[in-house]
Amino acid sequence: MVVLRLSFALLLLLNVVFLAYGIPKPDDEENIDGDIPHSPLDHDSDGEKHFEGGHHNKQYDHEAFLGEDEAKSFDQLPPEESKRRLGLIVDRIDDDKDGFVTLSELKRWIEYTQRRYIDEDVNRTWKMHNPDNNDTISWEVYRDNVYGFLDTMDKEEIENDEHSMSFKRLLKRDRRRWGVADKDLDDKLTREEFTAFLHPEDHPTMKDVVLTETIEDIDTDGDGKISVDEYIADMYRNSEPNDEEPEWVKSEREGFAKFRDINGDGFLDREEVRTWIVPKDFDHAESEAKHLVFEADTDDDEKLTKEEILEKYDVFVGSQATDFGEALARHDEF
Repeated sequence: MVVLRLSFALLLLLNVVFLAYGIPKPDDEENIDGDIPHSPLDHDSDGEKHFEGGHHNKQYDHEAFLGEDEAKSFDQLPPEESKRRLGLIVDRIDDDKDGFVTLSELKRWIEYTQRRYIDEDVNRTWKMHNPDNNDTISWEVYRDNVYGFLDTMDKEEIENDEHSMSFKRLLKRDRRRWGVADKDLDDKLTREEFTAFLHPEDHPTMKDVVLTETIEDIDTDGDGKISVDEYIADMYRNSEPNDEEPEWVKSEREGFAKFRDINGDGFLDREEVRTWIVPKDFDHAESEAKHLVFEADTDDDEKLTKEEILEKYDVFVGSQATDFGEALARHDEF
């Protein structure tokens, strides 16, 4: 029996949405981008979730195309209704109304969905913690809202409760992230700073804290570096000792040595992890747009007709039960 786990997910149960580095199960698509092992920031909240086991992940396509927070009911729609609503979206993407969706138009749409998700998430969370819409939110107010319940528990009670211990670890992590986002060091965050706090993957000044959190999530023995077994365990856990690893896991092990472990010492140090999760000059929106064009461009003219997109509607919006698609369920748009 194979168990896949989402070890990057940091879920705050009090309706606070945080960055999630989830790594889902690979699908059966061929890898059209080369032997590129997975990256946690390919699944980050900008989106984050591109490759898994050398395969391009469909859930990433869906979230990139529609937006991560646009997703509650699409998987319940019948195919014909899915296609109808997708067709309306295609009309919006085709800016010049020439009947074709170009790479640049598709890239702009993906960038738009990413910005929309972040803006809506920040607006929602800002209002939750700042109902009076003050210029800033203090750490004290935020901490009381999210973690205040820990103050009512004694030390032994917290240590004996798995959920409370998880919140205690998240509190420590949030405190560190808050301090990095707080540019003027007044222990209060403006809306811009609060955006960096909630979505550090989109802010250059937050890259080091993203790097630290990634290492902490994968480095289970706490030695400050990532072994190949820790790298694999973040994606895959075999619950039966005698079960053979699937081919995609074997490919990941090879990719670890070939692409990730630059100095060949069997571990990923901080700089090697940085190269992995924050690659220079990599444009996620452009990469995803190129992939979608590759998937749907049946006549190889490097642009898509509505018919080509609808023919591959499962690539763009899918039919599996994943968290995407609310854009297709908005009655005021459809």
